[in-house]
Amino acid sequence: MELLSNLAYGFSVAATIQNILLCLLGALVGTLIGVLPGIGPVATIAMLLPITYKLDPTGALIMLAGIYYGAQYGGSTTAILVNLPGESSSVVTALDGHQMAKKGRAGAALAIAAIGSFIAGTFGTILIAALGKPLTEIAQAFGPADYFSLMVLGLVCAVVLASGSVLKALAMIFLGLLLSTVGTDLETGEQRMTFGLLPLADGIEFVTLAMGVFGFAEILRNLEQEQSRDIVEQKVTNLMPTRADLKEAAPAVVRGTLLGSILGILPGGGAVLAAFGSYTLEKKLSKTPKEFGKGAICGVAGPESANNAAAQTSFIPLLTLGIPPNAVMAIMVGAMTIHGIVPGPQIMQKQPDLFWGMIASMWIGNLMLVIINLPLVGLWVRLLRVPYRMLFPAILIFCAIGVYSINNQPFDVMLTAFFGLCGYVLIKLSFEPAPMLVAFVLGKLMEEKLRQAMLLSRGDPTTFVSFSQHPISTVLIIVSGILLVLAVTPSLRKKRDEVFVE
Repeated sequence: MELLSNLAYGFSVAATIQNILLCLLGALVGTLIGVLPGIGPVATIAMLLPITYKLDPTGALIMLAGIYYGAQYGGSTTAILVNLPGESSSVVTALDGHQMAKKGRAGAALAIAAIGSFIAGTFGTILIAALGKPLTEIAQAFGPADYFSLMVLGLVCAVVLASGSVLKALAMIFLGLLLSTVGTDLETGEQRMTFGLLPLADGIEFVTLAMGVFGFAEILRNLEQEQSRDIVEQKVTNLMPTRADLKEAAPAVVRGTLLGSILGILPGGGAVLAAFGSYTLEKKLSKTPKEFGKGAICGVAGPESANNAAAQTSFIPLLTLGIPPNAVMAIMVGAMTIHGIVPGPQIMQKQPDLFWGMIASMWIGNLMLVIINLPLVGLWVRLLRVPYRMLFPAILIFCAIGVYSINNQPFDVMLTAFFGLCGYVLIKLSFEPAPMLVAFVLGKLMEEKLRQAMLLSRGDPTTFVSFSQHPISTVLIIVSGILLVLAVTPSLRKKRDEVFVE
């Protein structure tokens, strides 16, 4: 009953005219950037952060959350119609979705993707509401040592689940931690790694780093790529799937929802891992695995349900523990920080309107995506014909204005451009920037908790692995160590690289 009353309170917050409009705006923008390949939710949310300064915290986070799960939906549209995934999590959807479209069944593929996304989103929303209070109560028992160890586990998981080289992922983690220390030490007042530049005395702005590494760098990377667009020319009709389609897709939707809900909670995993995992699972369970890649409806239903469920449940560790499980959630932490909100277990108690309002808005947003986007398929197809070289200059100008508006300093724009070049070089060298952003967000809090734990233990570093004093911290450190050992095992590393290549 308490859960229902909390959800009712959340809907009363989310159902205001302003919040509904912000949710709608976020869902539409998310769908747009999901449809247009090359930008992505991370870059878009980073670009739009300056706009949220003038909004109240609840409305701002509702809009940003809408962009995230809207992008998961929009990515399926372009994957099915154009065979060009707008979102990385929609890569596997393109394998069978586009083949269905070529056979004249684009409407059925889009409808199944929409239905699966809505069911998964609804389940994910209920799961967040159900797990929110228990996890918050557990988190309130954490001391400084336990929080530090939890963040270590989060960073290790980001390394384990990141694609590519483990050493490169570790390097990006350390780079993110290093960048988080730039600025004035709050305890000693000494400046650290500012190189005598006064604008760096307050540290590196989160928006500056995120927009540079993800926004500017993505634009540079996409400008050098010639993307072929195999657009389905025939008119999309029959948006309602047949009874046979629903019967065949239903088990895949259920399995994808459950798998995505679990993987979304894990740090570093998120929607991409969920989609790949669901596709592999459906292919193994199928009685006709040879149909996959030729237009199997389960190859659309499973991954689309999985990536949307993962997008929803990735908010669980953010809202309850204050730990971002992926780069998008790291940006959400940045948005909270901008509005003076400390992410973690105190949100539910101190700001229940934000916590429950945001959860309720997710269901509203998923419903909006189904109702609005299927009739707008023709519009998205026309947008796909616009050359990206015409879009990117406008995006770049918008980014520069947004960065400048934060502190009204030209230095911030130049620093963002510098990080953009650095991000472009990192991408070319196969370094994944996401772990760096997660480490940057957690860095200052990790340093704070480390200092607190060391002060309480009078400088004894064994306090983190003392089972008698801090059993939670000890268990978390042991789990982190095991995961790190597994990550550097050559056989596992090779297998992981092969999965991402496939």
